[in-house]
Amino acid sequence: MFTGIVESTAEVVNVATEGTNKTFTFRSDIANEFKIDQSVSHNGVCLTVVAVDGNEYKVTAIEETLLKSNLGELVGGSKVNLERCMPANGRFDGHIVQGHVDQTAICTQIQERDGSWLFDFEYDASKGNITVEKGSICINGVSLTVFNSGENSFRVAIIPYTYNFTNFHSLKAGDSVNLEFDILGKYIKRILGSYAA
Repeated sequence: MFTGIVESTAEVVNVATEGTNKTFTFRSDIANEFKIDQSVSHNGVCLTVVAVDGNEYKVTAIEETLLKSNLGELVGGSKVNLERCMPANGRFDGHIVQGHVDQTAICTQIQERDGSWLFDFEYDASKGNITVEKGSICINGVSLTVFNSGENSFRVAIIPYTYNFTNFHSLKAGDSVNLEFDILGKYIKRILGSYAA
């Protein structure tokens, strides 16, 4: 389980295609703390470390993961947000994040507001996912609060620390991001849907 509080970033060193899978080699300042078989969130996607060599490590993404996330768009030099699993004795600073991306969204607008930034996103509502005003959303592995929640769109505000410490500073209008919707909201929607049927 993750919390959506980004620990560090990693840079893509190499992408190797193996059948329908892709194996990514990343470089990160916390890679030397990783262990083989460890789960690490990459832009909100839980991936298993398969090799570690100094400040570089490898993970493999299967076809299903590549289809539902933006990992298939990564190239050499791309940066991703990293978070290791929450320790059992750790503080719960964000919200419950599983590392299971539901779908992608497109960044439609970025506005600088004298030291903070507003990011607008649109997603395909036909997949059945929803946001709620002041609810939680995980974008590229970052736990954030939704406002201006619409049928297929929402906005988040980014403070300077988050903007500079994560890959939000490199996002542009038109870029895709990974979304994991709030797990509690997904269960409530499923329960209410079953009563309506």
